[in-house]
Amino acid sequence: MKNIGIIGAGHVGLVTAAGFSKLGNKVICCDNDKEKIKNLKNLLMPFYEPGLEEIVEEGVEKNLLIFTDSIYEVVENSEIIFIAVGTPPTEEGKADLSYVENVTVEIAKALTKIRNEKKGEKIYRLIVEKSTVPVLTSEWVKKTLQLLTPTGIEFDIAANPEFLREGSAINDFFYPYRIVIGVETERGKKIFEEIYKPINCPKIFTDIRSAELIKHASNSFLALKISYINAIANICEKVGADVEVVAEGMGLDKRIGKEFLKAGVGYGGSCFPKDVSAFINICEEFGYSFNLLKEVQKINHQQRELIIKKAKDLLWNLKEKTISIFGLSFKPNTDDIRESPAIDVINLLKKEKAILKCHDPKAIENMKKIFPDIFYSEDPYEASREAHLLIFLTEWEAFKTLDFKRIKEGMKLPYIIDGRNFLDFKSLKDLGFIYRGIGRKNE
Repeated sequence: MKNIGIIGAGHVGLVTAAGFSKLGNKVICCDNDKEKIKNLKNLLMPFYEPGLEEIVEEGVEKNLLIFTDSIYEVVENSEIIFIAVGTPPTEEGKADLSYVENVTVEIAKALTKIRNEKKGEKIYRLIVEKSTVPVLTSEWVKKTLQLLTPTGIEFDIAANPEFLREGSAINDFFYPYRIVIGVETERGKKIFEEIYKPINCPKIFTDIRSAELIKHASNSFLALKISYINAIANICEKVGADVEVVAEGMGLDKRIGKEFLKAGVGYGGSCFPKDVSAFINICEEFGYSFNLLKEVQKINHQQRELIIKKAKDLLWNLKEKTISIFGLSFKPNTDDIRESPAIDVINLLKKEKAILKCHDPKAIENMKKIFPDIFYSEDPYEASREAHLLIFLTEWEAFKTLDFKRIKEGMKLPYIIDGRNFLDFKSLKDLGFIYRGIGRKNE
């Protein structure tokens, strides 16, 4: 058993805290949002993540997982301290590191207080970057701690970037493709070997700068792959080919792989858009213009506009046409709407003065905060009633099993745009729908 502290109870921090408690460690999870901490103590989750609630409940019942709003409590009782706070994009697209800086200062204050209270006792802490941060962030964390902490306190800095996908984060914690760990000392390496020993996967130990870079390089490459297949989809539409067939043929090549070769409305979420922008800015700061990634961003934004073009091709004018949008979260199995394609599509449709009706299994309440004036329904049949067009923007599994015959009977016109290419368009056509996918043939 290790004493582990997690600062930040967002998607990354809370899943990490729950995961380490499940492995038998004593975990303190901290957040400055007092209401969130109060709810977590009452086992109320701040977001939807399959399987998370059960693991949190188990950890709390076994007294292996506790919640606090006190960073001092974390630093006092934890040998290993993970910084898992947000690094949102600035207006320029850079990573806002103010939360990381603030937490680092608070850790230093806590260490100083502990030193004054426990004179003569040996104090050691392993401070770990868990948040996605630009390369060289560790240098600033280390300098800040060295400047603000008194002599007699030993600490190591490390980077352990997260690769947790929303909707499958619990599985990703226990069964990851790999664990990346950047360390400076053998002492730090040994601690990581101990806490990750129960997890069977490749463990990559490297220098901290490389670990920081691996995270941004990985996410940017996956975003590139998505934009590439979307570009291919646009070519397929022009020449009469089917992007699903093209992607299958490409993906069977092991050098390419089939994952992230799914054409659609583009990527969203809290990681890809933010990380691509941050990586572009990081490279420019070091004198390299990453034009390839700039094109990735451009293609991704164009996919939203493509949905509007398809809608106009079907309906001619969108003004006062009733359009139903199914899927508000940026991906299935989450209620997260950050950078969701649905936000851009809704904004574009509002400019066209369309009448909007929206449905999502989990994300309605979050989207209401952005668009309170839109009609929402938890009933998909009510949400599609009287619609001239139905647009799918998230590939929720539940959408595949809808009674489309009933939906068609309630619509004014039988038009569907499948922004994720996940529906059985042949069955839809047999029911009398006019279907439009992304890069599909014989629509």
